[in-house]
Amino acid sequence: MSKAQRPALPQLAQFRRIMIKVGSSLLVDPQQGAVKRDWLATLAGDMAGLHQDGADVLVVSSGAVALGRSVLGLPKGSLKLEDSQAAAAVGQIALARTWAEALGNCGLTAGQILVTFADTEERRRYLNARATIERLLDMRAIPVINENDTVATAEIRYGDNDRLAARVATMASADLLILLSDVAGLYSAPPADNPDAELIPAVARITPEIEAMAGGAASLLSRGGMRTKIEAGKIATTGGTHMVIADGRVPHPVSRIKDGAPCTWFLTGSNPITARKKWIAGSLEARGALTIDQGAIDAIQSGKSLLPAGVKKIEGTFARGDCVLIRDANGGEVGRGLVNYDADDALKIAGRNSRDIEALLGMPGRAAIIHRDDMVLKGD
Repeated sequence: MSKAQRPALPQLAQFRRIMIKVGSSLLVDPQQGAVKRDWLATLAGDMAGLHQDGADVLVVSSGAVALGRSVLGLPKGSLKLEDSQAAAAVGQIALARTWAEALGNCGLTAGQILVTFADTEERRRYLNARATIERLLDMRAIPVINENDTVATAEIRYGDNDRLAARVATMASADLLILLSDVAGLYSAPPADNPDAELIPAVARITPEIEAMAGGAASLLSRGGMRTKIEAGKIATTGGTHMVIADGRVPHPVSRIKDGAPCTWFLTGSNPITARKKWIAGSLEARGALTIDQGAIDAIQSGKSLLPAGVKKIEGTFARGDCVLIRDANGGEVGRGLVNYDADDALKIAGRNSRDIEALLGMPGRAAIIHRDDMVLKGD
């Protein structure tokens, strides 16, 4: 592709929510089994810079098993599942402390979130995880996310944190995912095998030709490789998230992207909100319906969430996280969305003020029956 044909590359300053994925081989010294603290300090400084510029920042970090195996004296190479889980149990404590200290030194607060496959695939758990991430970001904390290797099994785990990062990036409505790697980006051929391989600066669409360029895993500590990064790119771009693969072995790896260092951008013509609304509108079967009054219609059409007070009728048997129709008094469809309450609880709070939810249900609940980010209206 000639320079004239290449799409314009994005700039970091245009993104409002950025997820950074850090692999074990970048974070942990493979010989000593210790954290590369000097390198991590430079990355934390980069994250602080993004944060100060107003962006929300999240991180998906590997390293728990690598740190735990060092503490427990486990051998190098593949581990049995129970040994891997034990290493993760020990290493997660060290990993969380490491991130809290590194970010704390830059004036940032870290919050740990451990997820499993089901947390992004089952809508009920998806909403719980998404709400926790959103609240942390509202409070300007940095969510530090990792797969919960202490309970994940070979049958249901992601297998690498590239795909995990892409899943969580779309769940959190991040508009950029940065995969820090031990290579500078995607090459036309595996650079270790072909000295004439060229770096691909931008991928407008992931085609079979792009997939064919991917090689295998390059690091003993990493479960991933370029193939899994391409798969992550599919997940991210389908969800409206741009993705970039960049060399993470250098100090200040994110600042280098900002300064134009070689890397590979995977571009999407959508954005997280548009992609999410398309998914709700066209991919999910409605399990019930809420009839709302005109005041609620006016509110949601102006961009607000649907509150219980505006709900006049509940139909169907649905669970929290299911898709439901939103109807007007004449039965016409106004929109649809992911509901925050089971049908039984929705019946109890319908028509009532949000501040009454705890008294009605006997426990605190979310103020909105459908949040504006989980709703798509007719005509959107």
